[in-house]
Amino acid sequence: MLFKKFWARRQEADVKPRTESLMQEITAEFSAEELGNAIPDEPLRVIPRVKFVARSEIGHARENNEDKFDFYEPDEANLLAARGSAFLVCDGMGGHNAGQIASELAAKQFLHAYYHLGGTAQEAARQAVLLAHRYIAEVASKIPSRYGMGTTLTALILKQDEGILVQVGDSRCYRLRDGAFEQLSRDQTLVAHLVEQGILTPEQAKYHPQRNVIRQAVGVHDPSEPFEPDIETFPLQTGDVYLLCSDGLTDMVDDTEMEAILCSEPLTRAAWKLVDRALANGGRDNVTVLLLQIQALEPVEQV
Repeated sequence: MLFKKFWARRQEADVKPRTESLMQEITAEFSAEELGNAIPDEPLRVIPRVKFVARSEIGHARENNEDKFDFYEPDEANLLAARGSAFLVCDGMGGHNAGQIASELAAKQFLHAYYHLGGTAQEAARQAVLLAHRYIAEVASKIPSRYGMGTTLTALILKQDEGILVQVGDSRCYRLRDGAFEQLSRDQTLVAHLVEQGILTPEQAKYHPQRNVIRQAVGVHDPSEPFEPDIETFPLQTGDVYLLCSDGLTDMVDDTEMEAILCSEPLTRAAWKLVDRALANGGRDNVTVLLLQIQALEPVEQV
């Protein structure tokens, strides 16, 4: 059974929480099995030099901001080589401010796990999402007012000369490269699934009454389908601009207008202008924008 993204936000629980002590532990412990694989010992060949800017606003209709952006840039050369720098946007859902808690927990749990687990970067990213999913579901099961909470998660990892995109839900990642603007992430929504099957056209999906029905989120999913993040890897290129955003932007500003802003404005001004445009067009949801510009792919001399 599919669930509506905003259904959990409207939920009201009549039972007071039994305990809030679980909220004090931001990250979960790992099992010996999860820590069994070592982080690969890779040489640091390339350092992506980036400029990034982020802005998040509550919007005109919400009482609190359930969006969350976060990032981590390692100082250690070995960790930078094997794991790179990670940037992410989460859009939470749930009653009694649970969406805000879900997005906060998912961001911190994902980053903590990604930089501690072994295996390849892609394997660690997948496992980090699964751990965050399990952890949020466990917290929700133990605190009645957190029941049904979950969050999207869109993460972009810049590892040497490649990008790794991690996707759950319908927050998005776009890329502007050589004047071409495209959506890299795949919306995990009902209407996107219907478009893939040829049942709906992209234009019909844009205005479909169930366009906010998502098929899975970190912390909650349809038990009849396996929970699985989308993960893809692609080469980075100097000059690339990446946009990570919640649907508070994409529901209010179409792709053509986003492209025009990114092509005509410097990075910081573009971030502010994108959010301002979403607010001017209604601001019906929290809106979060994170922009990354690859200014150089700097080779590292091997000693």
